[in-house]
Amino acid sequence: MPASEVRADAIAARLSAAGLTTRVEEHGHCTSIEAEVPETLSAESWREVLEVVAEADRFGLIATNLNGRTLWAVVRKRVPTTGDVGGPAISDRS
Repeated sequence: MPASEVRADAIAARLSAAGLTTRVEEHGHCTSIEAEVPETLSAESWREVLEVVAEADRFGLIATNLNGRTLWAVVRKRVPTTGDVGGPAISDRS
């Protein structure tokens, strides 16, 4: 199992253990995890949930009057190699 899949599964499992219902979706370059956040989540549980999503590559919270609060996290499937960071290597430029 790829390391990114292990990370995403661990994040989803820990969010579930904190009492949130999670949805995990595989995408081409990442795995996304979403969880509905109940209004009654305690401050202690919020701290735990934030510690969990901090392990993702990106995370956020969508809050609306119509749909409540949805916490999301993204784990990238591929870590860029040194040559991929910031564009082509100097030797590749004309």
